[in-house]
Amino acid sequence: GWKAISEGRDMKVELQPAAHPRGSSVEVRDLFFNTPARRKFLRTEGTEYKRIHEGIKKLALSRMDVAFSLRHNQKVQFNMRPAANHAEQEKRVADICGPLFMEQALYIDNDRRGIRLWGWIGRPTFSRSQPDLQYFFVNGRSIRDKIVSHAVRQAYQDVLYHGRHPAYVLFLEILPSDVDVNVHPTKHEVRFRESGSIHSFVSSTLQKALAIDRPQDHLQAGVGDPLGEMAGLGKDDPLINQSLQSSLSLLGNPSGGYQQTWRGSQSTFNSVNTPLSNYQSLYSGQGGDSVEGEQEIPPLGFAIAQLKGIFILAENSHGLIIVDMHAAHERITYERMKQAFDDQRLAAQPLLVPESLALSQREADIVEAHYGLFQELGFSVERVALESVIVREIPAILRGSKVEGLLRDVISDLLEHGTSERIRDHINEILSTMACHGSVRANRKLSIPEMNGLLRDMEITERSGQCNHGRPTWSQLTLDQLDKLFLRGQ
Repeated sequence: GWKAISEGRDMKVELQPAAHPRGSSVEVRDLFFNTPARRKFLRTEGTEYKRIHEGIKKLALSRMDVAFSLRHNQKVQFNMRPAANHAEQEKRVADICGPLFMEQALYIDNDRRGIRLWGWIGRPTFSRSQPDLQYFFVNGRSIRDKIVSHAVRQAYQDVLYHGRHPAYVLFLEILPSDVDVNVHPTKHEVRFRESGSIHSFVSSTLQKALAIDRPQDHLQAGVGDPLGEMAGLGKDDPLINQSLQSSLSLLGNPSGGYQQTWRGSQSTFNSVNTPLSNYQSLYSGQGGDSVEGEQEIPPLGFAIAQLKGIFILAENSHGLIIVDMHAAHERITYERMKQAFDDQRLAAQPLLVPESLALSQREADIVEAHYGLFQELGFSVERVALESVIVREIPAILRGSKVEGLLRDVISDLLEHGTSERIRDHINEILSTMACHGSVRANRKLSIPEMNGLLRDMEITERSGQCNHGRPTWSQLTLDQLDKLFLRGQ
């Protein structure tokens, strides 16, 4: 091998032969020899080490096929071997982001028209108080991008508790010609050629992955597996480890078992009055009264009691399920209202007095370029001057809303992100409020059949793990956890 030494004011390079194993080693001494003024801007030793540590973690995630080790103060901080397969990649992500992240992570892999998005996203139950566990890579390069950040926030908006932040490790693979990496001195920011399509692709992929995450995905462990496993591990869940398209096709065509039997359940909560024996007969071999075989018990089990008119207690093959009945019914009602709304055309309502908006020329140009989008959203907007537009119709469901402020927000989104979901978000907010007021309230006594009906609807409803405000709707206490509470087997 060869050794290159560069020092002094002129930094001339001296080459000489040297014995060295395969690879390269770089040793830096007196880093600020030529730029002593920059040394004054250094933070404390601990702060600078944290930055170095974070930089190495990003490199280790971007190149999983390369081994990485870090030593600090003569101590090995981590030593990561190359990841040659999916299981080893998961181990590296767990080493960097923590095992709890991997236990609560969904694996996604979606490819559309030459753009691929893959990686791991944390379930809404694994949220953070700050955005400190968010890694996004474009063609192997760690980047910060407001388009991507906005798309991720939008995907989690319907399921994440207010003020919390999602965790994710995502990799976007795109043609180099479709992204400009020379917009920042440190290459930490990029500019996409079609930012609107990238935003839509990232947001829709994550939304679908979060939507198809059902209670049965949290409880995939078989009856023979250790009952101490918490809900949400999901590492070997085929609906998660397969590509997103495969997952959607599986859920779109369930085969056998309770999924097929309950798939068409669209009854309202007040009409759920099927006798418990009918539910039990679904799981018995010949329609008997007893449940035969724990493996046929549905994910959320069968209701056994109601606690203080607030919680439903149910027994499944893993132990005890606790359900917040108002939160659960609120989500079920909300999802049904959204589906019913989507199935109908967005009704427009003419304004008695058309409303005029004064805009900048650039904003008016955006409105004119997106006439079709505004029509799809139920708005009739017409440009009447260089810096003015007039609104003649609005969606009927938004009557009484502050239309001017809403439209200005939409235009701002179109300018910044190339797309906007403001109208849809505002409509969802209205539907969410209606669902909240229309859901079962606390202290209402429910019969066993009603409770079982709610559990069955939860198992087939998208995003049923969280209510409309992002709070969890159910939790699992395993037999192992209950044994520990009472010191059994200690």
